[in-house]
Amino acid sequence: MPTQDIVDNRCRLVLVTPADHAAEDLARQLAAAGRGGDVASVIVPQYGLDEDAYQALLETVVPAGQAIGAAVIAAGEARIAARAGADGIHVRGDAATVARAMDEHGGRWIVGAEAGKSRHGALEVGEARPDYVFFGRLGADTHPEPHAGALENAAWWAEFVEVPAVLMGGHDLNHLDRAAASGADFVALSHAVLGADADAEAAVRAANEILSRHVFAEAV
Repeated sequence: MPTQDIVDNRCRLVLVTPADHAAEDLARQLAAAGRGGDVASVIVPQYGLDEDAYQALLETVVPAGQAIGAAVIAAGEARIAARAGADGIHVRGDAATVARAMDEHGGRWIVGAEAGKSRHGALEVGEARPDYVFFGRLGADTHPEPHAGALENAAWWAEFVEVPAVLMGGHDLNHLDRAAASGADFVALSHAVLGADADAEAAVRAANEILSRHVFAEAV
């Protein structure tokens, strides 16, 4: 994710694994996604899995994501992420929680943090200097378009704050232009690429074509 150079100085694609997908199916989808083009990273939420089930999921998904050149971020217990060889962790909590994670893991792992709902809270989280701040909720792509509040906050953040922004997109690629136009460094997609009925290769190819239209201002 933010450890990788921004391709052509533009917004890049992040994938979020959906809940209730078998690990082997996700591995096959990720391989197909990699054939479709650039994927910066893959975030794997724990959702409601117990520790053993989550570790088993990561042990399959981590190498599959890394094989396509993506950083794999575990949104769950750090000790499980370490055992599975993940590239980083995604932290949900207040500024103090994020600061502790940076103290413990920053520098050797990617450490991402959720922005929360308020701009003030996002700024407090950003003071810990995580590798990215995530706007929206992981896997909350229940609508075709990104959540309006997350979109507005990501656009505000991208304009004023240097810490990279990741915006959770919707489940319809027809609305990806709107997310990319926010100025966020990364747009996260879940069911649009990794849904049970999605063609992951074609979806990543289409997503990258859309994202390539949105070159950052400093590159113009």
